[in-house]
Amino acid sequence: MTVVNLRDVQDLIVIGGGIAGASFAFHAARAGARPLVLEAETEAGGCLTTERASFGFWYELGAHTCYNSYGAFLEVLEGCELMSELQPRAKPVLRFLDDGRVLPGKNLGLLLSQFSKLELLGAIPRWFGGSQTGATVRSYYSRFVGPKNYARVLGPMLSAVPSQCADEFPADMLFKKRPRRKDVLRSFTLKRGLQTAVERALARPGVTLRTNARVASVEREPRGFVVVLETGERLAAAKLALAVPPGAAAKLLGGVDRELARLAGGLKEAELDTLGFAVRAERVQVPPATFLIPFADQFHSIVTRDVVPDPTWRGFAVHFRPGLASDARMRRACAVLGLAPTDLEAVRERRVRLPSPVLGHAEVVRALDERLAKLPLALTGNWFGGLAIEDCVQRSKSEWQRLAASG
Repeated sequence: MTVVNLRDVQDLIVIGGGIAGASFAFHAARAGARPLVLEAETEAGGCLTTERASFGFWYELGAHTCYNSYGAFLEVLEGCELMSELQPRAKPVLRFLDDGRVLPGKNLGLLLSQFSKLELLGAIPRWFGGSQTGATVRSYYSRFVGPKNYARVLGPMLSAVPSQCADEFPADMLFKKRPRRKDVLRSFTLKRGLQTAVERALARPGVTLRTNARVASVEREPRGFVVVLETGERLAAAKLALAVPPGAAAKLLGGVDRELARLAGGLKEAELDTLGFAVRAERVQVPPATFLIPFADQFHSIVTRDVVPDPTWRGFAVHFRPGLASDARMRRACAVLGLAPTDLEAVRERRVRLPSPVLGHAEVVRALDERLAKLPLALTGNWFGGLAIEDCVQRSKSEWQRLAASG
């Protein structure tokens, strides 16, 4: 039985302060609700985490790129008066690493040079008539380059996009074609990093953010929900939104709806360890690049801040496979970039869990949505329509609209 007085009941509690939770709160507040956002960490941001060094330089630990096809995200930026903060990104430069050595060349020319020409020619008859529906990333893209070319070159490149092995992803989830806005930069970030979007959305009138608020459980009550924090504090809300990874959602849903918990708990996740740092530009011999992608290594990619060049500093985020100790990650990053640990400044490490969809993912999401239609509860995040920022924001907008319409 809840110990919260009815006068203390919130309109809406949102669990999770990443871009999904922030955009959900943005739409709710714009419609007149007063959402309380609970974030377990010391700051909101989630996959949009920007490290801002004391010397004025910043780099991204999570998502890096936005496009003028991100209509739902641009709607949030406009509502938060951030369009003047759009920062153009230079054209992408892709480079490959072979046993830690940067290969000469870049972009498409480098990619083609690494393929077996004989296998590529043999794949030409399979270029036509295929469909992404029902295909994995590996089965679909192997058709165009051949299985060995895929395994050695194209597979690692495609896996760098979600920072995990993408071989078993549904092929239609990796890339999406969306309408573009011609009045917006084709590719952009924000002048102080993408975390600014989360911070500004959560600072809107009507939104209350509580950090260091770890949720232990959620209970269903006749008048709504009770959220129990690890401190024992109990918060009541008429409506609830979960903007957390599927595993975390499954644990919290156990006290609300067991079938929802079962469905969410059946979705695959992957763990990712990121090591980020800034280095004085003169100490780095690696040529400018957007992405450094290894054919085979202990990390999926190194993403730089070179697309927003700085005369003094360069920034790097190395996205490691799980299982490597912190000091080993540091040694490997330094070895690849030709650095000493003492060269690294504004160092930050982060571990996240990412959705890792496989064939059948869409059917589970449909079953979740059918179940949700009966509850004053929303689920949002990057584990529904796709992993991109835009997918998160679109899901949050549609979930708020559904929740608001339910009365």
